[in-house]
Amino acid sequence: MKLLVVDDDSDMLAVISFALRQAGFPVVEANSYGTALGMFHSEQPDLMILDINLPGGSGFELCDVMRRESTAPIMMLTARGEEADLVRALELGADDYLTKPFSPRTLIARVKALLRRAGVEGAAATSATQVGELVLDADSLTLKIGTERELRVTPLETRLLQLLFANAGLAVHTDRLLVHVWGHRGGGDRQLLKQLIHRLRQKIGDDPEKPRWLETIPSVGYRLRS
Repeated sequence: MKLLVVDDDSDMLAVISFALRQAGFPVVEANSYGTALGMFHSEQPDLMILDINLPGGSGFELCDVMRRESTAPIMMLTARGEEADLVRALELGADDYLTKPFSPRTLIARVKALLRRAGVEGAAATSATQVGELVLDADSLTLKIGTERELRVTPLETRLLQLLFANAGLAVHTDRLLVHVWGHRGGGDRQLLKQLIHRLRQKIGDDPEKPRWLETIPSVGYRLRS
């Protein structure tokens, strides 16, 4: 079994793919119309998740081609949430539709339902993602540390952690974090991000001078140690 995820937003693509892999689903990725079509033909996925806005062609066009060549379930993603988009997607043969932002639990539940209807065996899904001893559940807004500590995290802290989890071990640039956490370019500023990181470090008991989890990368951004 294999899932194809297509989105031109690299951070959204990383978060979606990471959540699906954590739930046990093998995932292949594409970030453009042409790449997605090539992956579709070479990988023959059992389910496709398509963003509408793509370079080289729209998700609607991609859906049309895929539906004519395959009976595998298709889920459309969009940030617009307009009824006309929903109607067009369904008319082109899409099986489901999600408007951004959405929770990992909702996405995974919909994926499992589509696979079940298509007669494809799916993995046991969970809304939690894990890096080392840190386990983030974006739906219940909790962060577990090991087997003993469970902390409440805010929606902003959760969005921050989702991107850091998806890029564990790698430095994530401040600008990418600002866009992902606040939802659009210019939605936050560096001081707000510093305050968010500071509060999160206090909450999990992480020393910025000798970080166990959240590491500051000078002139770049932050890294979650894996």
